[in-house]
Amino acid sequence: MSVTTARNLRRKMTEAELKLWNALRDRQLAGHKFRRQHPIGPYVADFYCEAKRLIVEVDGGQHTTNKQADAERTEWLKTRSYRVIRFWNSDVLTNLEGVQTVILSALEQSDE
Repeated sequence: MSVTTARNLRRKMTEAELKLWNALRDRQLAGHKFRRQHPIGPYVADFYCEAKRLIVEVDGGQHTTNKQADAERTEWLKTRSYRVIRFWNSDVLTNLEGVQTVILSALEQSDE
């Protein structure tokens, strides 16, 4: 995926993506650095922690009809040693603290 596409996605982030980005940016989550709308191969990850190879995806309603494409994307990423966790927009908007806890747990798991 091109850098231009990623830049355009950064400008058009959803409300949930913006809320999560405001919680992840500037190493706010236990000092971990995240990038937003980061190109990886043919895809763009919503959020990416390079040091832990962790991708965080925030999915809206359109993903209920794209389950196969999401599964293929996740498999492609996993075969390249990335870990992927997904949240629904509604989870981020109504339970940001819980989402942060799950992300932090995933970040800590890579240290084991």
